[in-house]
Amino acid sequence: MRILLANMAKMVEDTGGLAKVTSAFANEMQRRGHSVSLVYCDEKTGRFYYPLNAGIPAYDVRHFKGQRIRFPWYLIVKREILRVFDKQKARTVNNDFAERFLLQNLKQTVEEVRPDIIVSFQPAASKMLLCDLQTAVPVITMSHGDPEDYFHTYPEKEIPSLEKSAVCQVLLPSFAQHIRNHLPQAKTVVIGNAIPRYEEQADLEKVKDRYTIVSVGKLTRNHKRPHLLIEAFAKLADRFPDWQAELWGDIDQRAYYEELKLMIRNKNLQDRVFLKGTSNEIPGILQRCDIFAFPSAYEGFGLALGEAMSMGLPAVGYKNCSAVNELIQDGVTGFLCEEGPDDLAAGLACLMEDRTLRIRMGQAARESMKQYAPEAIWDAWERLLEEIAAKKHV
Repeated sequence: MRILLANMAKMVEDTGGLAKVTSAFANEMQRRGHSVSLVYCDEKTGRFYYPLNAGIPAYDVRHFKGQRIRFPWYLIVKREILRVFDKQKARTVNNDFAERFLLQNLKQTVEEVRPDIIVSFQPAASKMLLCDLQTAVPVITMSHGDPEDYFHTYPEKEIPSLEKSAVCQVLLPSFAQHIRNHLPQAKTVVIGNAIPRYEEQADLEKVKDRYTIVSVGKLTRNHKRPHLLIEAFAKLADRFPDWQAELWGDIDQRAYYEELKLMIRNKNLQDRVFLKGTSNEIPGILQRCDIFAFPSAYEGFGLALGEAMSMGLPAVGYKNCSAVNELIQDGVTGFLCEEGPDDLAAGLACLMEDRTLRIRMGQAARESMKQYAPEAIWDAWERLLEEIAAKKHV
């Protein structure tokens, strides 16, 4: 089967979850014997942070067969002005850019690859394929977050592509209902993200000189919100002198990063709280830690959270955070807290002071992630791809 993955987003040096899922999907389907190609859209050129296997061609519609397509300055100005007043309208500028400058390159890619099926990674890509190009190739539209957002912050011109899709994939059962509430005719299927099943797991029984709370995620103010973990830990530092916190993740904005460092200094936590940067050895890091903290405001799924739970770490997050409040079972695999640093600190303290509780919740977390074992997830994807591709030839 010839599969084309269409991710109209950046891939070069990107450490985010979308890039990770893209490469993992491509590599796994190739491993299973399928012919896989990727089309993406990036202003930069260079190597992918999450590499593709040899033999998987990648087409960048902004650097296409000798072309280099820049985002026009007048569209950038228009988008930034609109962003102040209406983010939904601001996103329509990206659609305008794609229609005017990228559509033909995407068309040529589809014609060259001749896929049996296309997996689109966002409604913007599906719009280009199904509404603009009106391709006859069946398209599966993936969702990497709560699709309720589609109907409030995404351009209205992208919405028809959901109904035109062969099926819309969502990550969690509640997300499927969110699509059906708005588009009763749209077909949906629930397939979660693949979470590794680690042979080793965190040794929570081990007596240590210093125990570690770990958090993994890009250092973003309004999304991952690592400042809340620092504030929560500061409330506990004197009470638990044998604990530390490690925050792993790429810098988003330098100013915010400097704020985090200043916060750590002002609270005299330089030898207790560490901004560790990025790493390709996250499993090894998780294995030596004791609690996973995830203070996100929102999540599409929470790959880092799932990986930590699969490693056997109890987790603490916020109960009003989408996806997190479905992955963490409150009181079973960790704690779901009310907003703010105070309740986050309370949840952490419950685990910090009780080794037996950490062990029990960590084991329950590990068991709960079995449903997202890679073989099960990739089997579900392969069955779906083959089913839809077969219908094309009926």
